Amino acid sequence: MPDRKINIVPLRYIVLTFFVFMAGAVTPAAFAQKSDFKQHVFDINKNINLLLKDGKTGLYFETTDSLQKENPHSWLWPLCALVQAANEMDVLYPKQEHLKPVVKAIDQYYSEKVPVAYQDYVTAERLSSRFYDDNQWVAIAYLDAYNRTKEKHYLKNAIMVYDYMITGMDDKAGGGLYWKEGDFSSKNTCSNAPAVLVALQLYKVTKEKKYLETALAVYDWTNKKLRSPEGLFYDNIKIPGGEIDRKCYTYNAGAMLQANALLYTTTRNKKYLLEAQQIARASKNYFFKNNRLPGHYWFNAVLLRGCIELYKIDKNKDWVDIFRNEAQRIWIEERDGANLIGKNKSKSLIDQAAMMEIYARLIQLEIPD
Repeated sequence: MPDRKINIVPLRYIVLTFFVFMAGAVTPAAFAQKSDFKQHVFDINKNINLLLKDGKTGLYFETTDSLQKENPHSWLWPLCALVQAANEMDVLYPKQEHLKPVVKAIDQYYSEKVPVAYQDYVTAERLSSRFYDDNQWVAIAYLDAYNRTKEKHYLKNAIMVYDYMITGMDDKAGGGLYWKEGDFSSKNTCSNAPAVLVALQLYKVTKEKKYLETALAVYDWTNKKLRSPEGLFYDNIKIPGGEIDRKCYTYNAGAMLQANALLYTTTRNKKYLLEAQQIARASKNYFFKNNRLPGHYWFNAVLLRGCIELYKIDKNKDWVDIFRNEAQRIWIEERDGANLIGKNKSKSLIDQAAMMEIYARLIQLEIPD
């Protein structure tokens, strides 16, 4: 037998490690071998195409038991997650086509009602509602795709969404966008923060001043009406009356964090960088409890987008280390034997898509351990 070195670990270190582990400072995931995120995205993508895609129509199923439900196919919202995940997969694997099949599915949600936009369910199956935020998340992914490919149809559809979303603005409560077309009961962070991102990215592409003006106006309104003193963002303001729904979610913080980071790179005004860092600190303090984030993977994926945008500027890896550790933990603790992710027996498209985006984005980052 070959000689082997035997490392003798002092007893005091073994005892210290045991008590640190028992105290909860180190999770079981920290002792696991570093996850192979590239294998994870491969496994998730395979499951989506095998179990959550309708090969006959090119549409997707909402969950693994969707055939037992009233809606044969998915609402648009899970595709808002999938389209961004598919874009990130195309970044990683440019010779493959992950995005185009999702775009073809989203095309089937197109509504010819003026102003044209995407409705929240498959148009051929029934007429349905239209939400400003659903359209905005699609436009954000399309603008990322346009910046990567320069294919004009992505920019055209993003402009279509912009033209649609500004019809959801009025001067009630001082400005801002409603959440749902025809429903004038609330203006939400989830329809205003992504509106800033759509308008700001259109400005960066086209240099048309109207887009920057819209971005700044909606940004200012959201900060004035829905920002908490700590730097997080409340869910919505009721119309009329002005009552604030004070629930805070990771995706609202993430979208406004990304907006501030992009405003800083656009204007070089340091106030936006300082605000981005404040949102990141507040998010970590508020949301990261017991060594984990809240359980909605896609909400957390949007927060990761903002944290990555900030990391690109200040190179503070604290903003993204939480997500690397959380992604490892989820694969170990919240995955079944078929590599489907989620705590429920029925696995959802939005959960698979969100985690695929998270792993794909983390693979793209080069961060020292």
